[in-house]
Amino acid sequence: MDLRQLPALNAIKAFEAAARYESFSRAADELFVTHGAVSHQIRALEAELGVSLFARSGKRVQLTDIGRRYALQVRAALMALADATREIRAGDRERRLVVSMLSSFAARWVTPRIGRFIEAHPQWDLELLSVNALADFSRDDIDVAIRFGFGTYPGLHVELLLEEIFFPACAPDFNGGVLPQTPADLAHVPLLRSDDELWRPWFNAAGLTDWPEPKRGVLYQDSSNLLQAAIDGQGVALTRRSLAMHAIAEGRLVRLFDIDGPSPWQYFFICSPQMMQTARVKAFRDWVFSEVARFKLLFERACADSADGANGTASGAKEK
Repeated sequence: MDLRQLPALNAIKAFEAAARYESFSRAADELFVTHGAVSHQIRALEAELGVSLFARSGKRVQLTDIGRRYALQVRAALMALADATREIRAGDRERRLVVSMLSSFAARWVTPRIGRFIEAHPQWDLELLSVNALADFSRDDIDVAIRFGFGTYPGLHVELLLEEIFFPACAPDFNGGVLPQTPADLAHVPLLRSDDELWRPWFNAAGLTDWPEPKRGVLYQDSSNLLQAAIDGQGVALTRRSLAMHAIAEGRLVRLFDIDGPSPWQYFFICSPQMMQTARVKAFRDWVFSEVARFKLLFERACADSADGANGTASGAKEK
């Protein structure tokens, strides 16, 4: 057979996922693409094969008889390819430690610290996956996940890693160095916004119970970008302490006021019960929990030095 006549692999993967769910939307979520991209791939595949793989009725899709038979064969072929790939990778898999986490947490919390783990454990090849989608331990090739959520992950080993709080912060030279002195002063400065960090709960904690959620200005989809905008002096951001602490310790951010906003989400250490018995996962768990303990001790000092820094007397707390 001329392998050049095979359909594109992306189209085959899109069809297999859509056939498994009988849903283009769910297939798109799994493949991290848009609904339109899946629909386009499958229509192109149908045109290439000259058959209808799905019957469409409004927004609903259902496999045709031909589509159902083809899906079984495609799935078997992809599983065989996956098995062959796993066999090739098996030789070095025990040396790899694959950790999945939010991109903002990876950039702002893990990256400044991860050198200590690498130095202490050179026998393992660490891979940090910065993804915002939930990990599927039955399908994804990962050992550990750190997730920001409610902690409900049935069938997995789950431990609370770090409690989160929110507070306003800005650059020390924001507004020419004339920083807000009271929560009410925030009415006169730009408030930076994101979908994850909502101001309303913090307003309540600060006694500003009649203040609405800000609706004007740039809306940042990524918490790390929101933090960078505050560092760059674009306004006051409601930040997570896990993401802001490093910038506060370095003097690039100043925490405003001493009022914590509640967080409905916390950080959790997650893995399968089987992986929790491996040496590499145990080592990573011990390291990350020890780093959290260091973080909590440094946080109060960093915020105190930040407040002093706003008055020109910072002593410059640094992680060591």
